Amino acid sequence: MSNLGQFDSDFYQSNYTIDNQELSSEDSNAYGHLYVSRKQPAGDQRQPTFIPPEMLLPSGGEAQLFQPASNPDYYSQSSYVDSFEEEPPLLEELGINFNHIWQKTLTVLNPLKPADGSIMNETDLTGPILFCVTLGATLLLAGKVQFGYVYGLSAVGCLGIHTLLSLMSSPGLSCGCVASVLGYCLLPMVILSGCGLVFSLQGTFGTVLALVIIGWCSLSASKIFISALDMKGQQLLVAYPCALFYGLFALLTVF
Repeated sequence: MSNLGQFDSDFYQSNYTIDNQELSSEDSNAYGHLYVSRKQPAGDQRQPTFIPPEMLLPSGGEAQLFQPASNPDYYSQSSYVDSFEEEPPLLEELGINFNHIWQKTLTVLNPLKPADGSIMNETDLTGPILFCVTLGATLLLAGKVQFGYVYGLSAVGCLGIHTLLSLMSSPGLSCGCVASVLGYCLLPMVILSGCGLVFSLQGTFGTVLALVIIGWCSLSASKIFISALDMKGQQLLVAYPCALFYGLFALLTVF
């Protein structure tokens, strides 16, 4: 306790006064500004930015636009452009070649014309579908709704002829090629159906005309099959089942 008493007496006997703790507002503001100025972070000191000489404005004061150098041979030698130019036409990618369609049609219309095996050995169903639809449309105009029979006989006949040709020749043909040939050779039957719109086929003249059309179709189809499969001397063997196939369409057309 003696020590505490001595501390109090020393404290009150000192020259320290409260008035020394008070500062004027001006002094505090001055010290405040000094404190802030001393506490500024070093990162706020901006360094001078380096500008390349070529980016400075010329003496005339006019700005210059910097454009990248272009190579005119780049686009001409681009592989993408070359591949795009080498792509076949869209119809050819879809398997539609009007030149081949026209040549096959002429081959069917002229049974004595030799067939080109390279062209005929293709899966081209554009012409066959067109001829089948035309045959069904002409029968419909004659008052015969036979679309189901036309498509059904076409499918069954293609499978039967394909099986027969596979047994008769070693290389064979795909089912699509057989359907293409049989469909193109259906064109004379479309002509017979068109004649039925003009006059009646239920008579002697109609029967003879139907037999001629059947022989025309079977002769054209067998000629194309012999040329595509290189089956020399076997045209009559191939023509017989083809005649039976087209005979069914003749019955639909006449009766």
